[in-house]
Amino acid sequence: MQRIGIFGGSFNPIHLGHLAVARKVIEQGLVDEVWLMVSPQNPLKQAATDLIPEQDRLALARQAVEDCPKILASDFEMQLPLPSYTWRTMEALRERYPNYAFSLIIGADNWVNFSRWAHHEALLAEYPLLVYPREGYPIASETLPPTVHVIDAPLFPFSSTSIRNLLADGKDVEKMIPACIIDAAQRLYAAPL
Repeated sequence: MQRIGIFGGSFNPIHLGHLAVARKVIEQGLVDEVWLMVSPQNPLKQAATDLIPEQDRLALARQAVEDCPKILASDFEMQLPLPSYTWRTMEALRERYPNYAFSLIIGADNWVNFSRWAHHEALLAEYPLLVYPREGYPIASETLPPTVHVIDAPLFPFSSTSIRNLLADGKDVEKMIPACIIDAAQRLYAAPL
């Protein structure tokens, strides 16, 4: 049975940290592939005024992973009813792909708030959770349920928010996002005149 890691997010924009986490999960043998699940809107976040259209975020993500074996950007969640609850996405994936075993990849910041997620108990019971470190969100491994595994992944000193701010100011993001999407990201996130 093929093991798929579902890594959901706004990817507004996708950056090198996202790709590094996906690679680490594969390298550590925790999954065979990672599907970046580009979300239309996180129900726990207020509607973001700086969220570019989902098709643009998907296009950037797909371009960013063109040369990344075993990592793909998916529009699966965009085909589901809003709001984008992870449990609904995971159940729909399991129904569509019954021969795949799915895991959920989340950041430590999301693990801290996991009890606020819709049907979080069902997610914990049904799917392994692979948690990657985030600055300011320490996790004590010994306190985790047996289905939750902290992965060994690097910390990155930037976020999609900081990258959007730099792009809006016309600043350099060369060390933060894949080179193949820099031009497109500069156009999409440039501050309006």
